[in-house]
Amino acid sequence: MTTKTPQPGAVMTERCPGFAVLYRWRLHPGSEAGFIEAWTRISELYLTQRGSLGSRLHKGDDGIWYSYAQWPSAAARDAAFASASLDAMAAAQMRVAIAESLPEVILAPVSDLLKLANEA
Repeated sequence: MTTKTPQPGAVMTERCPGFAVLYRWRLHPGSEAGFIEAWTRISELYLTQRGSLGSRLHKGDDGIWYSYAQWPSAAARDAAFASASLDAMAAAQMRVAIAESLPEVILAPVSDLLKLANEA
């Protein structure tokens, strides 16, 4: 268990992610399966090729879709996003599914009590 008070721009160590972002979307009805497929493809590529620490996709009971992504730092995410698309077809598939993109939320890690799958 780790508890720290983050400093602006600091990279957290130990179990806390250095940088976390919450993405939110409303999808067009009937586009959910295509969105999940495309989101999964792109997220796997960010994980294996661009330094992401991983992400999760959730659907809220409010009808909004949420993705939580972790990065070593804000700079690492900016560099990953600055490069060309990892899969143009999957990116287009996501754009077609999205009815509304809500502003992203930057999350400052403070305490990490989430078990990793290999710790369960």
